[in-house]
Amino acid sequence: MSAATTLSIWHPFTQAHIDPRPLQVCRASGTYLYTTDGGRIIDAISSWWVNLHGHCHPRIANAIAAQAQTLDHVLLAGFSHPPVERLTEKLRQIVPDVLTNIFYSDDGSTAVEVALKLAVQYWANLGRPEKHEIVALEHAYHGDTAGAMSVSADSGFTQPFPHLRFPVHRVNSAYCSRCPVGKQRNECAIECLEALKNTLEKNSRNIAAVIVEPLLQGAGGMIVHPVEFLQGIRRLCDEYSVLLIADEVLTGFGRCGKMFACDIAGIAPDLMCLSKGITGGFLPLGATLCTESIRAEFVGPHQVFFHGHSYTANPLACAAAVANLEIFDSDEVWQRIHAITARHEQRLLPFRSNSNVHEVRQIGTIAAIELKAPDAGYFSAVKPRLYEFFLKRGVLLRPLGHVIYVLPPYCIGAEDLNYVYDVIEEGIELAAPR
Repeated sequence: MSAATTLSIWHPFTQAHIDPRPLQVCRASGTYLYTTDGGRIIDAISSWWVNLHGHCHPRIANAIAAQAQTLDHVLLAGFSHPPVERLTEKLRQIVPDVLTNIFYSDDGSTAVEVALKLAVQYWANLGRPEKHEIVALEHAYHGDTAGAMSVSADSGFTQPFPHLRFPVHRVNSAYCSRCPVGKQRNECAIECLEALKNTLEKNSRNIAAVIVEPLLQGAGGMIVHPVEFLQGIRRLCDEYSVLLIADEVLTGFGRCGKMFACDIAGIAPDLMCLSKGITGGFLPLGATLCTESIRAEFVGPHQVFFHGHSYTANPLACAAAVANLEIFDSDEVWQRIHAITARHEQRLLPFRSNSNVHEVRQIGTIAAIELKAPDAGYFSAVKPRLYEFFLKRGVLLRPLGHVIYVLPPYCIGAEDLNYVYDVIEEGIELAAPR
């Protein structure tokens, strides 16, 4: 490499013609990010939805430091270690009872890949190799690896890669304000489920699984589903002998008001994907949980699940995850979650009658304001204008196109959350069409 050559960082999801130069963040604490130029930014999206209790939480930081002095990493194939054993026990206490087995990986996308492969091989191991097809929802987003892209909706994220994606059965999402079957929520009987029912009636002999983001579709626009929609999906999967995969990568660990979104609906999936908040936002870690009936079909010399990652169940990440879950046990985390939920409800009220707003949505600690926009979608022209405005006001909000969402760490105080909403109010007025 010549002296004149430089190696540049390729930042994800940036558009050179509209994105500002990357801000240099030198440290973080609690709700705040601090930049090298002396600025302070409220992290109102938990740094892409991963941070639960605040940046640099001392309990998690100390757990990682202590673990780093003992065991940095060891392969999980044929080995184990105390941090992963402790984490497995902690998860056992909070996940649905039927999910008795766990396969660790690296992040949300890999957790989804594992779930898809387990579902397909499960049926093959049962002598049903024809059951290899997957059903997914409109507006879905499950990650950026090939399988996760396949079950994600057609969008700008997936458009360049048609030859890498396998075909799926695509059915209605319960996007109530843009109802796919033309109903109003106060008069509907969840008729949007008919598309799934019809698909399963015609194709269940070939379908391995249905994959959903339970109750909340994240990157698709923070779309909140009625509880009955998820309950109906569970019922139909049972009726037609199809597995249900719940992608709780975003919705897990209290974000929706209970530990998992499936808990709100009172259902248990056959496979559950976890990541993001599992380590409190410190280190990457993924996990895919499944029932004993699924695991039983992988016992035997010819039924091995040939899948693994070099850093599977890394001890440092597992130590962080254990500390993260211990904070739920020792601190007033649920009181903070309830306080954020109540503050959202209060501050969202004026937006419901704002002439620039199409719809307001909220579930637990997650709030979304969908704006009226002639170019509605992820690439709406309003997105870069709002993003830059929010940053200038000292708030990290990264709109999903014309949808502004607030998803703060649980440590955020009332004053900071009120300021976030004050800035949103100002931003919406400035960005409104003239």
